[in-house]
This record gives sequence, C-alpha cells and structure tokens, in this order.
Amino acid sequence: MLHGRLWGQILGDCATTTPPSLAWYEARELVLRYGWNTMAYQILNPGITLWFSHDRHAVVGYVLAGGYRVVAGAPISAEDDLVATVAQFESAANADRQRVCYFGAQNRIAAIVAATGRASQLLLGAQPIWDPNHWPAIIARKASLRAQIARARNKGIRVMEWPSDTATNHPELRQCLAEWLATRGLPSLHFLVEPETLARLQDRRVFVALRDRRVAGFLIATPIPQRNGWLIEQIVRGANAPNGLAELLVDNAMQNLAADGSTYVTLGLAPLSRHADGAESTHPLWVRAVLHWMRIHGQRFYNFDGLDSFKAKLQPDSWEPVYALTRERWVGARALYAITGAFGGESPIVFLCRALLRAASQEWYWFRQRTQGVGT
Repeated sequence: MLHGRLWGQILGDCATTTPPSLAWYEARELVLRYGWNTMAYQILNPGITLWFSHDRHAVVGYVLAGGYRVVAGAPISAEDDLVATVAQFESAANADRQRVCYFGAQNRIAAIVAATGRASQLLLGAQPIWDPNHWPAIIARKASLRAQIARARNKGIRVMEWPSDTATNHPELRQCLAEWLATRGLPSLHFLVEPETLARLQDRRVFVALRDRRVAGFLIATPIPQRNGWLIEQIVRGANAPNGLAELLVDNAMQNLAADGSTYVTLGLAPLSRHADGAESTHPLWVRAVLHWMRIHGQRFYNFDGLDSFKAKLQPDSWEPVYALTRERWVGARALYAITGAFGGESPIVFLCRALLRAASQEWYWFRQRTQGVGT
C-alpha cells in the first residue's frame, strides 16, 4: 500500500507540470550556446529561479534557501563574460541581503571566484568522466561488466532509444519512475537531482530498457553543449528490473553517443566520493567530522559508497572534483543548511522529520513482508 500511494502522488504531480515560460526558452537558448558546466542544462528543471544579466546575455539558475541563492553549478555565459556575470549576480544578491553559494562548481568557476575576492570551497565529491569512444576497450578488458550486460540480455532486456516526443510523459516511464522512487531512502529530492524530467525532454536523449515490450527501466542523457558531451542524469530501474539492467543502459548510451560524435560523458557527482582529489583535508575539523559522520551513518538514506562504487566499476578515464563555493571564511553551517533546504524543497528540519518517518514506514513494510513470508 505504501508503494501504491507513492505511485499515485508521483503520477499526479507529473500530470500537472506547468508549461515552460518565455524566460525558460530564453534560458534554454543560452544553455545550448554557452553551457559548459556539467549541470548547465539542469537550470531548466522545475523549481529553479532564473536570473538574467542586464543585457540578457547570461543566465544563472538558483534556489533561494536559508538566506542563500544556491546556484546550480555556475553562471552560464560566454567564457570572456564570466567574471562580469559573477560580479553582477553577486551584487544583485547583496542588494537583496542574500548570500551566494555555488553548488556543483567545477574548476573553471572555482578559479574565477578565487581570483575575484575572498572565497572558500568545500569538496563535495567527484564526477567520473569518459570519452565514449574508449568504451569498447573498457568492455573488452572488464569481464565483470561484460557479465552484467550479458545477464540483462539473457533475461530478455533490450534497449531502444525513444524520440523525445514519444518519451515525454509516457505512462510506462512515469510508472517506472514511481516504482524506483518508492525504493529510495529519502523523500523525493529536487534542485539538481530533480526526478521530474519526463515532461521536458526537448534536448535530452532517452534510452529505454524493454522486457516483453514492457518498460523495465530507462536512462536520460542531458546535453553539455560546450564540452561536446552529455550528463547521464538519471538511470531508473523498475520494480522487476534484473541485475545488469543499469550497465546495459549505460552500454547502449555510450555506443550511441560515440557514434554521434560525442567526446565527453559523465554520470555526474558522486557525493563524498573516495576518488576526489584529497582537498577535504583542508576543511575545518568540524566539517571533516560532519562529512565522516555522513559517510558512515547516512547510508540508510543515501548509499554514498554504493553510488561511488557503481560509477567506479564502469572504469572512467578520469575523475573531476566538484565543489561548493562561497564568499565566506569557509563553507559553514549556514551554507550547509541552505544547501539541504535547496535539495529538500522545504525546511531542512521538516525534511529530516519526513525522512525519518519514511524510513520507519519502509522498515515496517519490510518487517511485515518478512513475517508474512515466514508464516506461509
């Protein structure tokens, strides 16, 4: 019954998605022209506020939380205009008595922020990077990957790329998404992990895993225009998906993206990744203690190590560090509180209470399943 209620809620939310505004289309043009950061296209996801420069040649996507403008990645503009865009955006935030935190920042914006005033950075983790043209060699040398892909194929899974107009709000994809979200340890997150992308697939690519002509899972790839690449934004498994389905989806995506001339693919941030560059040692002791606690005790809600291991076993060519940046002495408790609010879409305290209630409900559901199984 828990899963059924979640399905109804999610399918209802999908059906009432607000159509894009004129500002959304203006921002999309800038993203497709200047998007370099991995998360550039994600500023077009629902719930993100769009700020434009005075000349409308630059855009920033952010969420207001805890007195901060929590920026999705970095400002989007011509590279030569980035310094001016950062200055203008931060000036606008200061005029509204709001602070700025760049979440999901990469080296380019990190260097600009550091060079233009006081700055601090918090290493969030790392993202794996592939040239998809190297994928056949990875498969050839990694027997365990070949075995997983073969396992899914032997279970009758076949992958097809669906045109965006076919995939948009497709009921089977929506139900598959609902099944997947019902297994998550946290309530649905938003901001840069927004699950509701099926209503806006214009520039995305959708690879669908089918079993007996029924959807068993899907993968959504999002463009990174200035990197000639793609972010694999979502890998979604249905309730009855067999082992190897995720690997088979990635395999098909890599092959198709390489065939179309792409040279850059990432699976996005692995939070608290053990493949980050070690800058965590520069954080204050209390920050390191919090991150260590999250890695150990946060697994019930978010499988940090499992996600990191999955991405690592796909043998990336390299790993890129990903940061949160502020203009403060360090990325402190207020900024972390704001980041939590941006992802939760509500007060972090309320979000934590909902997460604990969800965990308790899930544990009770699993307990009943086990006890019913014993009694039969």
